[in-house]
Amino acid sequence: MTSLFDAPADALIEATAAELEDELEPPEWVDIVKTGVSRELPPEQENFWYVRSASLLRKVAIDGPVGVERLRVAYGDSTQGSTRFRVRPDTQSRGSGNIIRTALQQLEEAGYVEQTPSGRTVSGDGRALLDGKAADVLEELDRPDLERYA
Repeated sequence: MTSLFDAPADALIEATAAELEDELEPPEWVDIVKTGVSRELPPEQENFWYVRSASLLRKVAIDGPVGVERLRVAYGDSTQGSTRFRVRPDTQSRGSGNIIRTALQQLEEAGYVEQTPSGRTVSGDGRALLDGKAADVLEELDRPDLERYA
């Protein structure tokens, strides 16, 4: 049986994001929000909210149970802004907690993530979604007419 660990991460996230577009509604502030303290502009991707939600679902499935603070570190930036012409070493800046928290709450409402006392974990429906999309991605990769992921 195919699991989410068998498929390439970028292809799995892209396929899961396409599935989540029907179920999640991005907040109205998603066009103007920064993804972290070290950023100056919002993301340029049109489907940013769905890609981030799919990535969070995969991350919770792999690392869970996990909390928002650990995910902020994972989605943070190792260089705090522009570090050109500086002598001091790079510092870690955290990602946006509001983006992560809101996406996790939407995934909970959809039934893909559960909240436990030790953190958030993936539900059975979330695991089934990821495993099904991983099987679809691997089937697509085995087709010789697709040169996209080769």
